[in-house]
Parts: sequence; structure tokens; C-alpha cells
Amino acid sequence: MYIKEIKDLINLMNENNLTEVEVEKDGLKIRLRKGAGAEIEKTVEIIPQKITPQLEKTGKAQATAEKKNVVEIKAPMVGTFYRTPSPEAPPYINIGSEIEPGQVVCIIEAMKLMNEIKSEVKGRIVDILVENSEPVEYGQALFVVESI
Repeated sequence: MYIKEIKDLINLMNENNLTEVEVEKDGLKIRLRKGAGAEIEKTVEIIPQKITPQLEKTGKAQATAEKKNVVEIKAPMVGTFYRTPSPEAPPYINIGSEIEPGQVVCIIEAMKLMNEIKSEVKGRIVDILVENSEPVEYGQALFVVESI
């Protein structure tokens, strides 16, 4: 959940004279409660029984990365992940593709700029951890590569 979404919840509370709001999204539970002195108490709780697809993929990436000769290609910036140079074009790489250092593996759009992300390793793509058009965070694993 993003800061903007939390601010929107606070505005919703103020506009509708609500004293408490509770929202659950992506395995994260947030409760906002307004006290008598117009203070807003924030409680963030991670729900352990619900595993989101993203957490599942991250766990899979960590388990795969523990294997011998396996590295991750990580996002060098925050943005939107794209596997293709344009909507009608084929993906840069697929599972099983062999890559070389300097080869473009994806694009991350940040502030309306398309940034080509290049491999720094030689290997074979074992797993693609992000869906096309999905937002990514700095340092988030994008691909799992087996060194060859």
C-alpha cells in the first residue's frame, strides 16, 4: 500500500466524519483510528496466513537463489516493468533464454522515461519473477539466472 493511498484514507475519514477505518490489501492490514483530540492513530499489521503472489514469488526467488551458480537480476530503480519494447513486440527474454552481459532483458519505465535494463551476467533464465506492466521497487528481484 502506498503513502498516497493512506493519505486518501485519512481524507476520507475527515470528509465523512469517520472515527475508524480498517482496510486490508495485498496481505497488509491498516487500521486508522481518530481519537477525541483529532489525533489519528495508525496501526499496521501484516497478516501471516495470507501470502500474496508477490511474497510467494520473492520466497521462490530466495529459495532458487540459494542454489549453486544462480544469481538474480534486480531492479536498479523504481518504476513499471515491461518484458517487451512495445505491446506488439515479442519479449526480450523468456524462461530458458541464454543471455550475455550487456544484453537488454527488460525495460523499466520511470517518470515517462523508458530505461533499458541490461544483464551483467552470462547465463540461462530460470525464472521471471515479475509480470508485465507490474510496478517494481528498487532492488526487487526480476529474473533468476543460472550461470553457464
